[in-house]
Amino acid sequence: MIRVVVFLFAVLVCAPSVGAQELKKIKIGYPAIAYNQIHIWVAKDAGLFKKHGLDAEIVFFRGGQVATQALVAGDPPIVNIGTVVQAGLQGHDVVLIASSENAYNYSVVARPGITKIEQLKGKRLGVSGFGSASHNASLILFKKFNLEANKDVMLVVAGPTLDRLTAVEGARIDATIVTPSELPRARKQGLVEVYDMLDLGIEVQGNGFATSRLFIKSQRDTVLNALKSYVEAIYYIHRYRDETRKIVGKYLRLTDAEALDATYAAFVKSVAKKPYPTLKGIQFLLDEVASKLPNAKSAKPEQFVDLSLLQQLEKEGFFAEMAKRYP
Repeated sequence: MIRVVVFLFAVLVCAPSVGAQELKKIKIGYPAIAYNQIHIWVAKDAGLFKKHGLDAEIVFFRGGQVATQALVAGDPPIVNIGTVVQAGLQGHDVVLIASSENAYNYSVVARPGITKIEQLKGKRLGVSGFGSASHNASLILFKKFNLEANKDVMLVVAGPTLDRLTAVEGARIDATIVTPSELPRARKQGLVEVYDMLDLGIEVQGNGFATSRLFIKSQRDTVLNALKSYVEAIYYIHRYRDETRKIVGKYLRLTDAEALDATYAAFVKSVAKKPYPTLKGIQFLLDEVASKLPNAKSAKPEQFVDLSLLQQLEKEGFFAEMAKRYP
């Protein structure tokens, strides 16, 4: 009898709990080493993906265009990007389920001697790739200042931000667009901040959590758990400054306190805890590409989003739970 009791006790102790069940493996992509990706890094390194049942491998792609192509191919099935509108207009099954940007929080930096946007005429401006967020931001900027891409200002694909900063410093390009996390580095390299794009005052759909309708339909629970991790990471960042800075420093390969502070401050200032995509911002993008993609004129912003998952989290009290957990 004693042996039976001991055996049963051992089984109970060794048996995996519900919380220790096998994690769902998934790849989640991101296209930039920049401030608008830090919630993906935090979700990974702070164990939030695991908390919500996912064994997530986060995969870096060099630029939004490459990341979008990977999403369209379904590998990975979820990517943190800001370029779903053009892909959607081209017939691809891509949709935003959340968003961390409703404006382009970028600055234009240039080599010394260039102090205003008008002086970019006849110069070269570097972007990460055609169709990327930096490319879209450039086109919006040019329109504001009555400049025409590749006529007044030559757009050059020059890779990720650090590569572009090196290219400006080496005079291979004359200017580029950077996020708040790279601005201190650009200044230390002797580059000049020419323009803060937040001064445009334009609501535009920027970076967001994207997947496909097919993947939502076939693996809704997986997508929902990824979204829970995404949302909780935003709350975590707002609450835990020092821990976040440590994770950011790892991915940005930064020890510079000024750059880390700028990255953290930009995220906390601009990212809402309820990360709904902006339909107004999507309409802005549709209007911008209508001349090149005629079907944009009849498209509706709702075609490019699936708000049902965020709405489900609200209905289930997830946001209220996060507010209590991260006061």
